Amino acid sequence: MTTIQPIILTADLPRMLAFYRGLLDAEETVRQPPEGEPFYVGLRAGGAEFGLVNDEKAPAAPGPVLLSLDVDDVRARLGRVARLGGTVLGPPNDMPWGQRVAHLQDPDGNAVNLTQPVPPA
Repeated sequence: MTTIQPIILTADLPRMLAFYRGLLDAEETVRQPPEGEPFYVGLRAGGAEFGLVNDEKAPAAPGPVLLSLDVDDVRARLGRVARLGGTVLGPPNDMPWGQRVAHLQDPDGNAVNLTQPVPPA
């Protein structure tokens, strides 16, 4: 069995934690250390798990990775992005392969797609 868990490095863990919790209604699953300022916070959103690592040496520029997040309603979630500190890069588009996709950046500038299935027209 193979499990892949994305880990996002950030120099501002509280800001990124607020963003992903607010955007995805994510629940905290683990915090290390359990008391005080965390180094690592694990999150669960739906059936997906990912983590945030507090790293003062995290690169200032985002890396070449795209985080694609399947959500229940792209338009509704996209409305949360700016107030949570992210940047919307354009409106959602319905793709010919049956997906609604919106592009954004999280507060650290990482590339993120919000996607949802859409029924054929």
